[in-house]
Amino acid sequence: MTGRLLQPARIALLGTGTVGSAVLARLQRWQDGPLAAHLSLVHVANTRHALSTPNGAVGDVLVQLQTASYAGALHDVERALTGPGMRIVVDATASSQVTDMHPHWLAQGIHVVTACKLGQGTSLARWQAIQQGCLAGSTHYGDSATVGAGLPLLRSIRALQAGGDRIHAIEGVLSGSLAWLFNHYDGLRPFSGFVREARDVGYTEPDPREDLSGEDVRRKLLILARASGVALESETVHVQSLVPETLAKLPREALDAALPELDQLLRERYAEAWKRGEKLRFIARLQAGHQASVGLAALPSEHALVGGGGTDNRVAIWSDRYPNQPLVIQGPGAGAEVTAAALLDDVLKIQSGACG
Repeated sequence: MTGRLLQPARIALLGTGTVGSAVLARLQRWQDGPLAAHLSLVHVANTRHALSTPNGAVGDVLVQLQTASYAGALHDVERALTGPGMRIVVDATASSQVTDMHPHWLAQGIHVVTACKLGQGTSLARWQAIQQGCLAGSTHYGDSATVGAGLPLLRSIRALQAGGDRIHAIEGVLSGSLAWLFNHYDGLRPFSGFVREARDVGYTEPDPREDLSGEDVRRKLLILARASGVALESETVHVQSLVPETLAKLPREALDAALPELDQLLRERYAEAWKRGEKLRFIARLQAGHQASVGLAALPSEHALVGGGGTDNRVAIWSDRYPNQPLVIQGPGAGAEVTAAALLDDVLKIQSGACG
């Protein structure tokens, strides 16, 4: 074991967008420090180009990548990782095609670290294939960045279970963009204006319907539920979308002009909640009996999920240990820097053997 740890882990980084670039920047800051001896970046790829860096240099990877030839097949990742030391794929994409490779890589002895929710937050069969890949290859799947951008959510749930605790229920504000919207919406100004503002500063996806539909939150809830030992199918989670059917059908270029269709419904929901002294929050719930739902809820001002601000995620966990007053975990649940940090934290834990 000691001999293996003397070898730096060989890293393949897939995706050089916002998060992937933040991972590269973090590696660049480390290259003259003690952590550089633990990691060797040997392959970088995006949808257009692929670059092998056998010497592990990270200095001008993005510049070199722009002129590199396109290597093509994802199987080239395995060839690039060949050599001494532990092998780790860091998936900073949102690609279903890349996610489909996760079980194969795991079964081949290649660890996978990812921020992509498609692996563990979609079909149950896909989640099971990842678990089976880990068993077959004696590998680890680093998923801290998939929910809460590295907040200790999955880690806490797994630690409770490892200590003999049983999870009874989970409720949470799991979307940074929706958290921002309902922390700012005042029932006076149009909700559509807040949506435009959140989109323009990058809190939502370029098409905000991806956030408002609740589908991203569904995936995060499935990841938490499955980590808690509840093997839910995706379709068993009831999702209450904020997007009217007429708005959902529009092409993206027509969306901006139609956003005011959101205003009346949200104004009415806000007014009803305000009369009762309640606050609107977009909540994911896993309840007793394995009932799971995602949607807008009016909560008492003293509720565990009403606090926080900005784009904070806030999650409450009830268990044998916390039956009445839940364990509450709160912090920034979005952002390239915290997501990149979570990815590399998982890489270092795997490289050091801290994952068990």
